[in-house]
Amino acid sequence: MTTTLIHSARLITDGVETPDAWVRFADGVVVATGTGASWSDADTVIDATALAGDGAILTPGFVDIHAHGGAGAAFDDGTDAIRTARAMHRSHGTTRSVLSLVTAPVDDLARRVAEIADLMQTDADILGSHLEGPFLEPERKGAHEPTLLRHPVAEDVQRLLDAGRGTVRQVTLAPELPGGLEAIRRIVAAGAAAAVGHTSADAAQAREAFEAGATILTHAFNAMPGIHHRAPGPVLTAAADHRVVLEGIADNVHLDPYVIKLLFDSAPGRVALVTDAMAAAGSADGKYDLGAVKVTVTDGIARTDETGSIAGSTLTQDVALQRAVAAGVPLIEAVRALTETPARAIGVGDRLGRLAEGYLGDAVILSADFTVAHVQTGSGLD
Repeated sequence: MTTTLIHSARLITDGVETPDAWVRFADGVVVATGTGASWSDADTVIDATALAGDGAILTPGFVDIHAHGGAGAAFDDGTDAIRTARAMHRSHGTTRSVLSLVTAPVDDLARRVAEIADLMQTDADILGSHLEGPFLEPERKGAHEPTLLRHPVAEDVQRLLDAGRGTVRQVTLAPELPGGLEAIRRIVAAGAAAAVGHTSADAAQAREAFEAGATILTHAFNAMPGIHHRAPGPVLTAAADHRVVLEGIADNVHLDPYVIKLLFDSAPGRVALVTDAMAAAGSADGKYDLGAVKVTVTDGIARTDETGSIAGSTLTQDVALQRAVAAGVPLIEAVRALTETPARAIGVGDRLGRLAEGYLGDAVILSADFTVAHVQTGSGLD
C-alpha cells in the first residue's frame, strides 16, 4: 500500500473551508482527513504551506466536462493528440476530463467515441466523450461546420451511443429540432446526460427538454437566445429548474464578469465551470482547425475565419477559478463549480469532486493567488 499525506492547507471541499487541514491517501483513494498536527507519517508527506506559501489551498482535482483540446492538439485527432492536450490541462489542475468532439460525419464520430472508449482502459484521467454536435440548430452553429449538422434521428443517435459502449457521458443537442425530445429520452435511457445547447429554443421548448430528461445547459448564454424580460429563454428556464446544471466559460470573453457572477447567483450550486478549450489553449496564437472549421487565435481569443464567431477558448481551469473569484464569486462556490458540480452532472459525483473518505485521491494544491503548485490523480473509476 502506497500512502500520501498533504497537510497544513486550507482545505476547500463540500462547500466548506477548513483551515490547517490534512488529507491522507492510500493507493489513490482518500482514507482520512483532519486538522492540525493529528496526522501520522506516510510514504510521501507534502507540506502545502512549504510548497505553495502562506494561505496554501487544497481542493479536489478539477473536472472539465467540456473541452476540445490544448497544447496545439485536438481531442478529435486520436490517442497521441488526446494525451498531449490532457497533459497540459492536468498541469493546470484538471485531473479528469470528458473529451468533447465537434461536429463531424456520423461515421467519424462513431469511430472517435469508440477510440475514446478504448483509451479509457489505460488512461484513468479520461471520463468519456461529449458529442457537441451534429444535432445542432444551424442558426446557432457557432464554430460548427453547417453542412455537417443534421436532425437527431433515432438511428444516428443510437449508433453513436452504441459506438461509445457506455462511455458517452454527454450529448449536446437543440431540442426544437425534429426528433429532439425523443433523442433526449434515448440519451438519458443509455445512461448519458442530455444537454441543451446550440439552440434557438424559447423558454417553453427548453422546459419541454428538461421535462424529457435533459440536465445540462451547454455553455450558458452562448449559442442560444439571451434573456429578455418578456422572453426568458433557456438560461433562466435552466436556472429555475433545480435538476439542471449550467455550464459557464469564465474567460471574460464568452461571459462578462458581471454575467459570471449572475450565473452563480441565479443557480447556486448548479454551475459547472468548463473551459471549452480548443487546441490553442496552452499554446501560441495562430491558425488552427476546429474540426472542419478554420480558426484564427489572436491575443488568446479564438474566432472562425469565415464568420468571426467565437471558436472555443484558450482557457484552463485554474484561470477560470481566478476569473470567477475576481468576478465576485465566493471561493468556496468557485471550487465547487470546478469539482463537485461537474462530477455530479455526468454521474460520477459518488467517486469524484470531493476530498472525503472513499473518494478518489485527485487533489490540487494552489497558492493564495490560485497558482497551481501540485497536482495528483488518484486511482481509476471502477
